[in-house]
Amino acid sequence: MADDGGGRGLIPRVDVLGVGISAVDMATAVDEITAWIERREQHYVCVTGVHGVMESQRDADLMRIHNASGLTTPDGMPMVWAGRRAGATGMRRVYGPDLMLALSERAAERGWKSFFYGGKEGVPERLADKLAARFPGFISVGCYSPPFRPLTADEDEAIVERINGLAPDLVWIGLSTPKQERWMDAHVGRLDATVLLGVGAAFDIHAGNLPQAPRWMQANGLEWLYRVIREPRRLWRRYVSIVPRFMFQIVRRPPRLI
Repeated sequence: MADDGGGRGLIPRVDVLGVGISAVDMATAVDEITAWIERREQHYVCVTGVHGVMESQRDADLMRIHNASGLTTPDGMPMVWAGRRAGATGMRRVYGPDLMLALSERAAERGWKSFFYGGKEGVPERLADKLAARFPGFISVGCYSPPFRPLTADEDEAIVERINGLAPDLVWIGLSTPKQERWMDAHVGRLDATVLLGVGAAFDIHAGNLPQAPRWMQANGLEWLYRVIREPRRLWRRYVSIVPRFMFQIVRRPPRLI
């Protein structure tokens, strides 16, 4: 993966089955994003675990999107374990919901403005209210819950104009993988905001609609099991298929620092 300038290339990555996972911890990720905003340097952030890596195995464009990001953070413990196996001993989990809290605290301190794109009707508004209550000084300039169908070209242009008119520094995207990654890739050059962040389920978690796995399950790489137990109909096929394939492929193709 070539350095495309700016923030890319400054932080090493770990090649996990072709996806470059940034070798970061939470403090490093927040400081890197802070530097982008101070320099007005546009990037997007992917928050990626086993699901994103395995989807990228059959979707070359999704792999390209991950590898062109400003950061692709290790969302799950398997990414951290892969990184440490490759020699990135300081790598820590940068979980989407935790990144949202850490960066929202920094945003409140610095006066950065946020826009929320995604979630069901009313979810981004509840999320913005909860973040503002938790972090005095947090600024939300707008929210939008897109329809489940693809937007028309005119609708998409209208939301771009709306977001640009509100001049946020951060645009939070709460769709699912790979929708949010494709959305960021398609809009990073059209939006004036410095940073786009695809954080998925963080919208529902911090809006109070979705419980988080206990910390001990998160720390031991068992969050996927918690989610399957909570939503078996929607998720069991995904994880029963993905987790064994990931484990098999990572043995055949060990991660490496790049």
